[in-house]
Amino acid sequence: MSVTPLRLAQLRRQGRRAVVATSEGVSHLVRGTSTVLELANAAIAAGRNLQAEIGLRGLDGSVDLAAALAAGEVLAPIDHADPSHVMVAGTGLTHLGSAEGRDKMHQDLADLSKATDSMKMFRLGLDGGRPAAGQAGVQPEWFYKGDGSTLIPPGSALPSPSFGLDAGEEPELAGIYVNGPDGTPWRIGFALGNEFSDHVTERQNYLYLAHSKLRVSAIGPELLVGDAPADIRGTSRIRRNGEVIWEKPFLTGEANMSHSIANLEGHHFKYALFRRPGDVNVHYFGTATLSVSDGVVTQPGDVFEISAEPFGLPLANPIGWADAPWPVVRVL
Repeated sequence: MSVTPLRLAQLRRQGRRAVVATSEGVSHLVRGTSTVLELANAAIAAGRNLQAEIGLRGLDGSVDLAAALAAGEVLAPIDHADPSHVMVAGTGLTHLGSAEGRDKMHQDLADLSKATDSMKMFRLGLDGGRPAAGQAGVQPEWFYKGDGSTLIPPGSALPSPSFGLDAGEEPELAGIYVNGPDGTPWRIGFALGNEFSDHVTERQNYLYLAHSKLRVSAIGPELLVGDAPADIRGTSRIRRNGEVIWEKPFLTGEANMSHSIANLEGHHFKYALFRRPGDVNVHYFGTATLSVSDGVVTQPGDVFEISAEPFGLPLANPIGWADAPWPVVRVL
């Protein structure tokens, strides 16, 4: 069976883990493989790509991945036995948005008296976010979300802390990376992501951005191996009690971004901290489509659903709740 194009997923079934490879609409278990990280490390060590590594291992029985997802058996498409060795971060102000929004943005940018810090950052990306190959372009906005413990499996609830002011979705493209033994970052593919954030907190003051991003998030269910299409068109929706209360198309991929993927990757991995051998990086690339911009106020139980054809099954997660009492610091 051809494995091009290829998507990968991770399962836990009856206490055992497995990796599923999907190509041309058919899903099979990858023989003798329990995690995508194990598969990636073996390919890096052998000097071959993931498709070749899977070809050598071979495929076993077929899998109904949609049924496995419905049964709660699908995990995030990348993880690590020690979650502290997963860095979850992202870049914002990277997407051009709709044509109408883009025109308004350019009109505002023409008048520097209207330029907020966000507008200035966006303009920097427009002017210098696509450097020539091998060169560094302008730095993007960057934020930290957490370690691997903050990645929520597809279908599971995204707990919103009780101190939060908003539980908002962000439909995004996420890059998935594994660092080789010498610290070289290897991109193994892309996944759909919900970069769950608190937009009301952020809107109080832009300097609260760091607080607004310290939330859980979700990626998957499947990882698209290799390069992502330049023009990705998907749908973001919210369901409440089974009914769609908000739905909107979203655009991502380099054709819809002010920065190149390579520039965003370079500015992340230029820091040695993110190139520790054996570590995993999950990096969100931003979005221009948010329900909060349309006045939607979410509530626990609402279900976010993000879909885009190249990535297989949709990513759906309900909003949960996490009591977060004020911490007491003791003195020794």
